[in-house]
Order: sequence, then C-alpha cells, then structure tokens
Amino acid sequence: MKLTILGGGGFRVPLVYGALLGDRGEGRVTRVTLHDVDADRVAAVARVLAEQASGHADAPEVAVAHDLDEALRGADFVFSAIRVGGLAGRAADERIALAEGVLGQETVGAGGIAYGLRTVPAAVRIAGRVAALAPDAWVINFTNPAGLVTEAMSRILGERVIGICDSPVGLGRRVARVLGADPDTAWIDYAGLNHLGWLRGLRVGGRDELPRLLADDKALGSFEEGRLFGSEWLRSLGAIPNEYLHYYYFNRETVRAYQEAKRTRGAFLLDQQSGFYERMRRPDTPALAAWRDTLAEREATYMAANRAAAGAGERAAQDLESGGYEKVALALMRAIARDERSTLILNVRNRGTLPVLDDDAVIEVPCLVDANGAHPVSVDPLPYHAAGLVTAVKAVEREVLTAVADRSRVSAVKAFALHPLIDSVTTARRLVDAYAAGHRELAHLAAGG
Repeated sequence: MKLTILGGGGFRVPLVYGALLGDRGEGRVTRVTLHDVDADRVAAVARVLAEQASGHADAPEVAVAHDLDEALRGADFVFSAIRVGGLAGRAADERIALAEGVLGQETVGAGGIAYGLRTVPAAVRIAGRVAALAPDAWVINFTNPAGLVTEAMSRILGERVIGICDSPVGLGRRVARVLGADPDTAWIDYAGLNHLGWLRGLRVGGRDELPRLLADDKALGSFEEGRLFGSEWLRSLGAIPNEYLHYYYFNRETVRAYQEAKRTRGAFLLDQQSGFYERMRRPDTPALAAWRDTLAEREATYMAANRAAAGAGERAAQDLESGGYEKVALALMRAIARDERSTLILNVRNRGTLPVLDDDAVIEVPCLVDANGAHPVSVDPLPYHAAGLVTAVKAVEREVLTAVADRSRVSAVKAFALHPLIDSVTTARRLVDAYAAGHRELAHLAAGG
C-alpha cells in the first residue's frame, strides 16, 4: 500500500514511520511519499527516516514528491498534517491574542479561530485534489484544529476523511493505568469535540471503574489531568475532562500564566525546531539522535503554562508518553485495509450520535472501524454544561467555515465574538483586524477590505 504524508517535513513524521516499521503482515504500507512546501525540512525528515530504516530489510520505501498531484496519485491513504504559516504563524497567533488579553492557543479560543481561518482553504483544496486524483483513498487528518478541518474536508470527501487526535487516547491510557486496567481491553466512554471532550466512564468487564478513581484523592493526584484540574473539580463534574478543557475551566489563570511566561508555546517550538532543522543542514549531524533529543524536550515541556497555572509541577515521567497519534493512525489504516475490526476514538460525522448537533457535525467519540470506515458508537447524551460548550464551539466552527467559503469579515468577527473565551464583540473586531494585518492569508478580512 502507498501512504502519502502531506506536511512530510513535519517534526512528528518519524513517529509515523516508526510505527510502520513495526507493522507486519498482509496489507502493510510498503511505500511512503512525503510532500511538503519546504524542501529543506522534508529533506531533513527523509534523513531521519533513512536512519530509522537502517537494519530493517523490509522497511517501507520513502520517496519525496514536491508536486501535490504527484504525491496523491495512486495513494491508498493520505495522512494530512500540514501547518499553514508554519510555527511562525502559530507564534503570531498567540502574541496577537495575548495582546488583547485572551487565549491564543493554536486550537482553542482566538488562536484556534485564526489558525482555522488560515488552514481551512488549504485543507479544502487538498480534499478537492484527493477527490479528483485518488477518489478511493482514505484521508486521515491530523491537521489542527482537527475537528474543524476534518469537517471542512468531509464536505468534499464525505466519510472517507477521518480525524485523529492522541489526546483522548492518552487520557484513556492514563486513567486505565491508575485503575490497574488494560487500556487495550477497557471500554472508554468519551464524547465531545476535538480538544473539548470528557471521559465519563471506564468499563472493565461491564463494570464502570471511574467512580472508584473519583473517590480516591491520591489516585487522582497521580496523573496529569488529576493534577491539572484538582480532585474536587473532577468529582463535581463526575468525569475526567480532556486536558484542553483546562483552558476553559481555568481560563483567567492560564491567560495570566501565558502572559507571564518568557515565551509562548509556539515561540518555544519555533526556536527549538528551527535549531533542529538548522543542525540538519550539516551532513555530519546524526539525524535520528538529534531528532530524538528534540522530541524528548518537546514532550517534557508540553502544556507547561497550564501546569504552572495549576501548581501541578513538572510533567511526571509516566505521563510523557502520549496517546500516540501514530499508533492511532496505524490502527485505523490496519482496520480499514485488512478489515481488522477495532474500536478507536476518532473525529467523524455525528450521524445522530450526539442529539444536540446535526448529522454533518464532526464530533469526537468511540468508533467501530472496519473495511467500510469508521462508525460512531451510540453514547449517552451530554450533560447540560458539556452540551452548552459543545454547541457554542460548534457554532464558532460553522462561522469559520462560512467566513472561509464567503471570504466574509462579518462571519469572521462573529466566530470570534461567539467563542466562550472571547467576551466582547469589540475585542472580536480588533482581533480580526490584527490577524488580517499579521497574516497575508487573512488580509482580505481587514476592515474596509
């Protein structure tokens, strides 16, 4: 099978290739095509992959295609992990939002809206080329904001685009570990939108073990989300929120921590990865070792501002392992290509799963996956507090899609103004003007433009 990776010069591509190296059996990926708009970055990543493949006689062949159409032709799966504007764009998103006193995180709040406005046009163009050149291919989307981008692409590709994220998988694994359960066999009751979901139960042998965890302060304090949110708040919710809900539940504290930090997360990653790619310009740089060192620092500093705001301290060693989006991607491909039925938490069309949203809304829920794709599993309705957030954020996403389709400043302002973390129409207008001035892709949204 042929896998095409869009954003093939991205820093986490070696994680995907590493997962492919461990795959065996019929229907495995035998060719990986990397496509990226940055030739230097994709060349650097190709060097890392070459070192990874050393010693693997049957390693998937790696090719680089600089033309998008060339990269897509003949693809069985397309993995989309693009970043429009690069990390410099992310850092600008964060600075602009924080200057207005609101959150600038890349998927949540003002930063997420700006990133979506820049990214959706590119994602829609890609979906159109996939439909024309590889209509039987399955698109696995990891491009952020993952739920929004997946919904935009689904308007062209229908059910053949599926969004993935490692956050809910990582959460499920951490909760299972604390409860002494096998995360591969436990049923994780999870529902919401991408980066806006709640783990509401973890069933082992038909028994929900989550109440046992919620009653145990020591156990709650032993993993990332327990330290971020605190046992009292988790018990009041009766659920374990996705870590990204810290931006909502402790918004003022997080914004203050971001404003007081020496650098935003985007600025840190920009400096860190620029250093990595600069080192990779030297032919004597040990590519795989340099990449691994950079990855370790990246994982250890993840959500550092949130932990500072919560007083949660350094990230614990056992929490450094993510849910492994590369493992989710591999499991998804295997389930479809080999009809190996699997249950995964994915971003798919609602199709009546959450009654508060329409059928075409992309949600994040457990899905049964087989050769025909991903099928959302029936879940209990969301409680009012969760339904309120989910519907509010979905309304924002829809305004972003309208703003892109119509090139509409009015819809862009509405998207910012309706977001729960932006409490002012006046601020929304200033944000649109600032982002229009800061990003050439959004210049058409400027007042009077």
